[in-house]
Amino acid sequence: MRAGILALIFCATASYAEAPATSLRPVLRPDLVMTNVTQAVAVVSPTNAGLRDWTAAYRPRALAAGVTPATFDAAMSGVTYDADVIKRDRNQSEFTKTIWDYLDSATSDLRVKNGKAALARHNTTLTKIERAYGVDKEVVVAIWGLESAYGTFRGSTPIISAMASLAYDGRRAAFFEEQLTAALTILQNGDTQAANMTGSWAGAMGHTQFMPTSFMAHAVDFTGDGRRDIWSDDPADALASTAAYLKNSGWILGQPWGVEVRIPDGFDYTLANREILKMPTEWARIGIRDMTGRKVPNHGKASILLPAGAEGAAFMIFKNFDAIETYNTADAYVIGVGHLSDRIAGAPKIQGSWPRGDRALTFDERIELQERLTQAGFDTQKIDAKIGPLTINAVRDYQLSRGMTPDGYASLRLLNSLR
Repeated sequence: MRAGILALIFCATASYAEAPATSLRPVLRPDLVMTNVTQAVAVVSPTNAGLRDWTAAYRPRALAAGVTPATFDAAMSGVTYDADVIKRDRNQSEFTKTIWDYLDSATSDLRVKNGKAALARHNTTLTKIERAYGVDKEVVVAIWGLESAYGTFRGSTPIISAMASLAYDGRRAAFFEEQLTAALTILQNGDTQAANMTGSWAGAMGHTQFMPTSFMAHAVDFTGDGRRDIWSDDPADALASTAAYLKNSGWILGQPWGVEVRIPDGFDYTLANREILKMPTEWARIGIRDMTGRKVPNHGKASILLPAGAEGAAFMIFKNFDAIETYNTADAYVIGVGHLSDRIAGAPKIQGSWPRGDRALTFDERIELQERLTQAGFDTQKIDAKIGPLTINAVRDYQLSRGMTPDGYASLRLLNSLR
């Protein structure tokens, strides 16, 4: 959860680090279903020797953060350098996927069917969670479905060794040291034992894939057994913790995350901006209505989102969109969670069309797009291959200057027009 440091913004086209086919986050995600994973080999080698030296240097920092000597020594004594984890961190091949391809998988009929079954099977618990935290049970189930296929793939990598290896020899040492310290604190608090603390190679744990720091901030003991056990076959603590996370992020019970809408002819596409908020009745005055032609109820102020530009589906998004976004910043993930929750509750599929003839831009093409926009006087402010708000605004300004539809859609056609 809240792998914000790992997340790459997903807008007109998905751009994200490699995730396995079974992972539904459109960002860097661990392989939760690998078989025959090569575990770290406990042999004396320069890397293990280096890890031992690093551990000795890290120990005072962990103790200063509140980890007791007994906890540290017991948890870290058997830690070895996990070369497989380092390999995964260093060799994240870059690839792209369109939002419609992502949603085809994230909200497939099978995932919806399994979600309805999971909701029915755990309905008593989920209803209690909904009442306790004020978070709609369908959205909790949807996150469960995207994060671990309803508990099927929770990860089997030992978290302590993985975090220690990444803190010692990884690209984000400070981040993973913070996660390691949090993981040691979790053990010290008695929520689980080191042998049971497993998850993804990148540190996400349990049914709904909490990072250790997110666990510390939001996990709850819903069963009342004295432990916040998100790893158990019983998902109650994990699901309640997810609800607590969303509640702490501002979730409003009964408010939709978003509503699919129709955009009228002549719409001013510069209004499709996350910073422009209007009540649904105000949007209705300029012709934006739901897919049945009715005014969207006044659930609160909302903005218009066009994740694939003027030729794709359109959504009126509310504050609950922001709450899901704290779990993962990618628009595709938020729409995936929201739409999957709607379908689990019985709503129809997205009705708008997608520009399926388009393909996503490659990493190099996204870099080129940003460079060419900046050179043309439309500064993206960063050259990082991330199609986020800054780049979308630059695209929109370029489109306006050329008399194009200013929908902010970073397509191959737009790149070709810059060439």
